[in-house]
Amino acid sequence: MKTVTEYIKEFFEKHPNEEIEHGKVVDYVFQFIPKARDPWRAIRKLYQEGWLIKVRKGIYKRIPGYKGHNVFTPFSKEIKEQIFKRDNYRCIICSKGLHNGYEICADHIRPQAQGGKSVLRNGQTLCSEHNLMKKRYGTTVFLGKYCRTMIKKARENNDTKIEKLFQEILKILEKYNLD
Repeated sequence: MKTVTEYIKEFFEKHPNEEIEHGKVVDYVFQFIPKARDPWRAIRKLYQEGWLIKVRKGIYKRIPGYKGHNVFTPFSKEIKEQIFKRDNYRCIICSKGLHNGYEICADHIRPQAQGGKSVLRNGQTLCSEHNLMKKRYGTTVFLGKYCRTMIKKARENNDTKIEKLFQEILKILEKYNLD
């Protein structure tokens, strides 16, 4: 008997170069394994391992012979240290860091699941709080929430220049329907 992953691969091999909604693949798996556990996760794993291409949310494609990079390749110790050093061991958002007892994280600016690589130029230092917020909300949603927080703080401090800056960033997010 084949595994869930083997059925998923079989389906994509039968439909090379096609953009396929993950629900069709899941239905295919359920034909053979009616009580399959989490075939959605198996599809994501094949993407994360570089076997599938993610076209957009919920849509995947297999190009025969394609082998992308494993999206879960972490920053090497050397790159992580370079990121921290460049950012002065402080969160780029709030400036909290090792100097005042906060945990810091090397974060991918462009997430690995969206093709971001574990290289210096794609890294930034975040405190654990901001790293968690970014992971929970996604980059653009996080940016919108952060802008609103900064606008509120700027108003409290009568800082019209900073308030205007973050209002303009919000307008751009709204213009491109990213917030």
